Amino acid sequence: MADYLAPLEDMNFVLNEHLDLAALAALPGYEDLSPDLAASILEEAGKLATNVLSPLNASGDRAGVKVHGDAEVATPPGFRDAYQQFTDAGWGSLQFDPDYGGQGLPFALAIPVQEMWHAANMAWGLCPLLSQGAIEALEVNASDELKTRYLPNMISGRWNGTMNLTEPQAGSDMATLRTRAERDGDHYRIYGQKIYITWGENDMTDNVVHLVLARLPDGPPGVKGISLFLVPKFIANEDGTLGARNDLQVLSVEHKLGVHGSPTCVMSYGENEGAIGFLVGQEHRGLACMFSMMNNARLTVGLQGVSIAERAYQLARDHALERKQGVAPGETEIGNIVKHPDVRRMLLTMRALTEASRAVAYVACASVDFRNKHPDPAVRALHDARSALLTPVVKGWCTEIGPEVASLGVQVHGGMGFIEETGAAQYLRDARILPIYEGTNGIQAMDLVERKTRLDKGAAVDSLITDMRAVIASANETGQPELQTMAGQMNEAVTALEQIKTRILTDSESDIYFAGSASFNYLMMMGVVCGGWQMLVASIAAAGRDASNSFTRNKLIIAAFYMDHILPRYLTHASAIESGSDSIMGLPEEAF
Repeated sequence: MADYLAPLEDMNFVLNEHLDLAALAALPGYEDLSPDLAASILEEAGKLATNVLSPLNASGDRAGVKVHGDAEVATPPGFRDAYQQFTDAGWGSLQFDPDYGGQGLPFALAIPVQEMWHAANMAWGLCPLLSQGAIEALEVNASDELKTRYLPNMISGRWNGTMNLTEPQAGSDMATLRTRAERDGDHYRIYGQKIYITWGENDMTDNVVHLVLARLPDGPPGVKGISLFLVPKFIANEDGTLGARNDLQVLSVEHKLGVHGSPTCVMSYGENEGAIGFLVGQEHRGLACMFSMMNNARLTVGLQGVSIAERAYQLARDHALERKQGVAPGETEIGNIVKHPDVRRMLLTMRALTEASRAVAYVACASVDFRNKHPDPAVRALHDARSALLTPVVKGWCTEIGPEVASLGVQVHGGMGFIEETGAAQYLRDARILPIYEGTNGIQAMDLVERKTRLDKGAAVDSLITDMRAVIASANETGQPELQTMAGQMNEAVTALEQIKTRILTDSESDIYFAGSASFNYLMMMGVVCGGWQMLVASIAAAGRDASNSFTRNKLIIAAFYMDHILPRYLTHASAIESGSDSIMGLPEEAF
């Protein structure tokens, strides 16, 4: 099985042409950013991904994790050493506050680096992903004292962070959460059990900093009564060194379909005197605090869909170039299967979906930087709405692409793809969690309909459509027939999206089931059209480059394939939405 190679040329192309690296460099604090610096960072990250993380992917999947000794978790061989190299090089600190040891680089630059970790070894990459989210939640919500004690070691990577929401009886419905907190002087005592805690215990880091949702005795019912607590495995001393062991432990690790090298833990808090926890933010405002972690985590989970798609594509491509089978049209003897049109259809679908979703994900993450850093309040407000709108799209659409592309990768391999030794099956198994965690894609779809479309009466969608139409106009102005054809295809799709947005706003008022019935198709339609938008951006940029360059020519071919074979999916989604809720809600419950 071939090791992963980071698609550096495409990553740099997206950074420079899709999200405008020069505009990012103009933001306060990012003045040292340049295309050369970005390319250098990506090149070095690619070396770690290829040489260190990728070779551990299959072996980590086979070895898995296990609880041993005094409630410790053993990670796969090589994971700890790889993590040490990661922390020694400062990779975990790229986008964080220099006051706590971060490098202060844009989130959008950290994103392609994170894509590499997950493409090379997603199970391993989940550890820094969860730590990133915990750091972000603490940066926004924690007291200065907690930040001083915990952030430097978390940003350096010596300590990892987790997110503790789910309980056996409380999945996505946080209102039923039972973990309780009791006041005890300047801290709290935490009692309860949490499940599905990614990297909740491990032997890679010296400490695990859990962010735990719990309910105080006087908290109001429902989600309004939930508070957020920092509950460390070892309590930090004032100088940030390790102190006493806390009253928490891992009870077991889950046996999962995929990502076997990542410990998914059942955690118990307060079996003895109570686990010491420290309030993050205000009492009874925990879910709002946690969402500052979850929103960016949803973007990076969407990025995992891009990552696993890239890895699956590379393996399938290499197989198609080597495997000899059958006589293809126009050929006289048996040749590589890449010569067959249907194999090309599968490979181009994989590649076009991967490149389109990469661009959409990077652009959404750049909006986070503009939202946080731009000096103009109007621009910040625009990107606040844009990043909020695109978050469920990136999380939902990109994580649906991951399993689709991985499944196509198995198909390209044929029977050998169903055999574990080829590696194609692992990517499909690993990808399947992505539409589920960090809020299922059904939840993302309802978020897109309710909070991101109906709440502002479609204003954020209208702003996005305006930008899409500007790109369409630019493509037409080039005078190049190929780009004008793509612009026409995109114009029809954007018009359909605008019509569906209007239908969402009107029919949801008269039919209580319409929003829920339309939501998933609306999310997928939005993703497909956003992908087309970014492929048109890529085409305009590529058309302005040297036509003799193979990368430029390939960009235009792949974009044309997207417009011909993938963009038309919007028609199916629009048709399903137009059909309303009758057939979805028509079958009686007892008939299921």
